[in-house]
Amino acid sequence: MKERITITLDDDLINEVDHTVDGQTIKNRSHAIELLLNKALRKKTLTKAILLAGGPLKIGLGKSKKSPSNTLVNGRPIIMHIMYSLKKYGINDLIIVGRKGTINPLKELFDNTNFKENITYIEEPEYMGTAGAFKLASEHITGPVVVCNTNALFQIDLDQMFQFHKNSGSMATISLTSVPDVSNYGVVLLNGTKIFSFEEKPKHKIPSNLVNAGCYILEPEVLEMIPEGYGRFEIDVFPKLAKQEELSGYVFYGKWIYVSDEESLEMANKDW
Repeated sequence: MKERITITLDDDLINEVDHTVDGQTIKNRSHAIELLLNKALRKKTLTKAILLAGGPLKIGLGKSKKSPSNTLVNGRPIIMHIMYSLKKYGINDLIIVGRKGTINPLKELFDNTNFKENITYIEEPEYMGTAGAFKLASEHITGPVVVCNTNALFQIDLDQMFQFHKNSGSMATISLTSVPDVSNYGVVLLNGTKIFSFEEKPKHKIPSNLVNAGCYILEPEVLEMIPEGYGRFEIDVFPKLAKQEELSGYVFYGKWIYVSDEESLEMANKDW
């Protein structure tokens, strides 16, 4: 919930604020002032999450393709499992970004739940990739936010992860877990708590067994790293942040299942 206020500023200060407005990442003067205040004060709590519900999972063919609204794990859609996980940590302000054909079923899904009043929906004009979809929500991003892919189930202590993020001083912190076969994931090398390198789906030399678990805490400054239009965190953003030593990795030891096919869906139903 936001409240309208009136403030008085010097002309020079107003000009400096207005120079930060680009109409894309920073929408207007009010958005710019809110961003600057949040950056100066650094919010001490997480209250907002962005869920990337980009498209169908690789489960089934043709009309049977699964989506975040109809991929069920023990009778509940994966995206709802994620939302309840977030709610446990006081994260109730939710933004769902999805492709055409995804948003309306999700609205229907949550129409009669206790999440209804706290969800903002954003429809992608075309497939924008993970980073492009995140950038569509830029006017809602004025402080640190949790960002989640909606094709993985996770048990992460978000309070601990956020404390880790604040202590790191990085623009971005990504959750990391270990898997025996890393060939289908983003793989990282750690130098202390900082990610030294980020390589998406390595085919030859395997840097480590630590992989991107698809849950991030991002500062608003990350928006400036994202290209216009289509963009992927894994290709266009995280490698750049790693080179600038602005990417931290939070290793967690809770359960994690990436639901990508019928086999992993069956495993999720047995184990979750």
